[in-house]
Amino acid sequence: MGKRAISELIAEDDVVVRADSPSRKKSRRDKSAKSRKAATGDGLERGDAPTAAEAASNANGSSAEDAVDEEAITRAERKAAKKARREAREARKAEKRPGKASQQADADASAVEEDGTANKAARKAEKKRLKKSAQSEAIRVESAAALKTGSAPVASITGYVEHPELTALTQSEIDAYLSSNFVTIEDPLHSKLRPITKFSYLPVADESLRAPFASFTAPTPIQAATWPALLSGRDMIGVAETGSGKTLAFGVPCIRFILSLPKKDRRGVKAVIVSPTRELASQIYDQLVKLATPAQLQVVCVYGGVPKDPQAQAVRTAHIVVATPGRLNDLIGDGSADLSKAEYVVLDEADRMLDKGFEEAIRQIIQCTAKKRQTLMFTATWPPSVRELASTFMQSPVKIDIGDNPTGELRANTRIKQLVEVVDPRGKEFRLLQLIKQYQSGSKKNDRILVFCLYKKEATRIENFINSKGFKVAGIHGDLSQERRTASLNAFKTGNVPLLVATDVAAR
Repeated sequence: MGKRAISELIAEDDVVVRADSPSRKKSRRDKSAKSRKAATGDGLERGDAPTAAEAASNANGSSAEDAVDEEAITRAERKAAKKARREAREARKAEKRPGKASQQADADASAVEEDGTANKAARKAEKKRLKKSAQSEAIRVESAAALKTGSAPVASITGYVEHPELTALTQSEIDAYLSSNFVTIEDPLHSKLRPITKFSYLPVADESLRAPFASFTAPTPIQAATWPALLSGRDMIGVAETGSGKTLAFGVPCIRFILSLPKKDRRGVKAVIVSPTRELASQIYDQLVKLATPAQLQVVCVYGGVPKDPQAQAVRTAHIVVATPGRLNDLIGDGSADLSKAEYVVLDEADRMLDKGFEEAIRQIIQCTAKKRQTLMFTATWPPSVRELASTFMQSPVKIDIGDNPTGELRANTRIKQLVEVVDPRGKEFRLLQLIKQYQSGSKKNDRILVFCLYKKEATRIENFINSKGFKVAGIHGDLSQERRTASLNAFKTGNVPLLVATDVAAR
C-alpha cells in the first residue's frame, strides 16, 4: 500500500488503538508526552485542570498494552464486585432466616394464644348456656370454690354443685334412704343425682329460701329426690300423693332459677304453675309468697270466679304466675298475659287436670311459653293420658316415684284405713249423723271431718242437712263464689268450723 498509512482498528471494549506509520507514531508519542507533561506538571502547578478534550486525548493516546491491563483490572473488579454482591446476598439471607423463624414462632404463639382465647370463650359460652344464662354472683362463687378445691363434682347444667358432705356419703347409705322412703328414680341420662337428705345440703346463697323449713327436721322424700334434678335444670315427672310437700319441692328451684338470671333478664313472667282448682292454686300461691317476698319477686294467683281486670294488671308486673287453666287462657287470649319469657313451667295435679278436661287448655298454655324451658309435671297417678302429655312437652325427663306403687296406677292409699259400708239410700243421712257424733265425741269433739259428695247439688243438700242438726259446717264446690269458697276453706283450716262438705275435685 506504499506510503499510504495502513490503519488497523483494534477494539478492546471501550479502548481504541490506531497503528500508523513509524514517523507519525513517533511524532504522536512526542505530542502525547508533551500533553501529559502539561497536564500532570505545568498544568497542575498553575492550578489548571485538564480539559475534557485533553483527558480524552490522553486516554486515546494510551498504549494497547495499557488498555489490556486496564481491561484485566476492570474484569477483576467486576468479578470481585459480583462476588461481594453474592456474599452480601447470602449474608442477608442468613440474617433473614432466623428472623423468619422468629416471626413464625411468634405467629405460632399468637395462633396458640388466639386458639386458647377462642377455646376459653367457647367454654365460657357453653357454661353460660348450660347454666341457663348465668347464675347470681353468690351462686357462682359457691360453685367456683367447690370446683377449685375439688371438693364436689358438677352435677348440673344450672350451676348445681353437690354438697361435699352429701358426696362423702357411701352408696349404701344412699340406697338405704331410697329404699326406706320408697323412692324410685328413673333417669334416661344416668346422671346418678343423689337425694338432698338434709336442708343444709341445699346449695342456696340466700338463707331465706330455707326459712319455710324451720319447723321441719328433714326434707320430705319428694323434696329430697326432686331437688337435685330440678336444680340441675332437668325436666322432671314426680309421681306422689297430694300433701307430700310438692309445692316447696318445685318452689325452691323456681326462686333460685329466677335469682340466677341477671336483673335485666328477670322482667316479665319467668315461671308458670298451673293447677286444676282455685283452692289448690291459692295454697301454692301462699307457699311461694313466703319464698319470693325475701327475694323481691312478685307472685300472682289467677283463677276464675273473680273480676279479671285486677288479675290482668297484676300479671304485667309478676315474675311467677300461679293459675287455673281456664282463666289463664282467657288472659292469654285478650293479650293481658305474656308467657313468651316463661322458662320454668309446672303442671301440678296433672292427672286431675286431664280428668277435668283441661288437656287442650294445658297444651295452649305450654305453647305460649318459651321454647327453651324447664318443664315439671306432678301427678298422683301415672295413667296413659299423663304419659302422652309428658312425652309431648318434655325432653329426657327424670321420673321420680314416691311410694310403694312404682307403676303409678290408681289405687287406694295403703296408709289410710278405709271402711266401706253399704247402706240403704234412705238411711244415708241417719248413718252420717251417727258417724259425726262418734268421731266428734269426748276428747275428739274438735276433730275435723271431711264429707265428700259426687255432685255440687248433693254437696249443698248435705251441708244444709248437717247444719239443721246443730253442727258447725261449711261447704265448698264450684257453684259457690270464690269469696265464700275461700272463707269456708279458711274456717276449716283454722278449726273454727270442724265439718267441711265438698265435691271430691274441689277437696283436693
